Amino acid sequence: MKKTVFIVLTFLFIQFSAQEKLMFWPKGEMPNSKILTSKTKKKKELAELKEPELFVFLPPMKERKQMSVIIIPGGGYSKLTYDEGAFQIAKWMNTQGISAFVLNYRLPTSSDLVQREIAPLQDIQASIKYIRKNATQWGISPNLVGVVGTSAGGHLATSVSNITTDYTQLKDDWESISTIPDFAVLFCPVIDFGEFAHKGSRDSLLGENASAEKIKEYSMQNRVTPKTPPTILFHNQDDTAVPPMNSMLYFKAMTQNKVKGALFIFPEGGHRFSITNKSELTENWKKLCSDWLKTISNK
Repeated sequence: MKKTVFIVLTFLFIQFSAQEKLMFWPKGEMPNSKILTSKTKKKKELAELKEPELFVFLPPMKERKQMSVIIIPGGGYSKLTYDEGAFQIAKWMNTQGISAFVLNYRLPTSSDLVQREIAPLQDIQASIKYIRKNATQWGISPNLVGVVGTSAGGHLATSVSNITTDYTQLKDDWESISTIPDFAVLFCPVIDFGEFAHKGSRDSLLGENASAEKIKEYSMQNRVTPKTPPTILFHNQDDTAVPPMNSMLYFKAMTQNKVKGALFIFPEGGHRFSITNKSELTENWKKLCSDWLKTISNK
């Protein structure tokens, strides 16, 4: 019996593991890089440059829906928490028939950047354009591309949901492709950079001496408009790393701007949402999320 279970689990892991890794910036067109824009390029430096990438997770074609998501891992803008905060969620999305792309974005702490705070945004904007441009090859719709953000990844997901300026600098047929996602799913997201800030995320993105104006600008509850895409938020009341007030402030702004969505705050679980949760109540996020995504795909 144990052998049978092992074989089944192995099959599922292989079936829903990443099938491909994509470099989505057109060659030589990634902006905001000291090395790529330098007139005196050194091969050693270029070899060491870590470009952003997408890991592709596709469900079987016969089960594949038109919907897709780009999953943005957290890590306080100083590292990327891939496994639980991205890969596991991508595999779960595949069980729902949803194609998933995990984004490995440039961190603002990189010494290569010209302007630190816009680099992650440039990467998520470019990845949305890339997936919409190539949607037919995966059998998905360019009009059902959402973002999923965990922790600091939630801040990036709300940034791309609300900042309409296209920072990609991509020209020609890329220009007409929107950078705004069609919907967003947020897990214990960093939203506020003021009173309820996750200080590590704020310092990594804006620097330790950010001005009050900059803090207000990057507190995403201040950027919500009636054009913000539908969003569902999940948080835990006992999250001490990123207080649940972050999600509450964002949902309040959504409500004031008549943005459709939902907010669920569970009593326990800390700063963590995963495929398996210790709390049976928190475990309900999967059904709630699945049911909500169906309302998006039916529109």
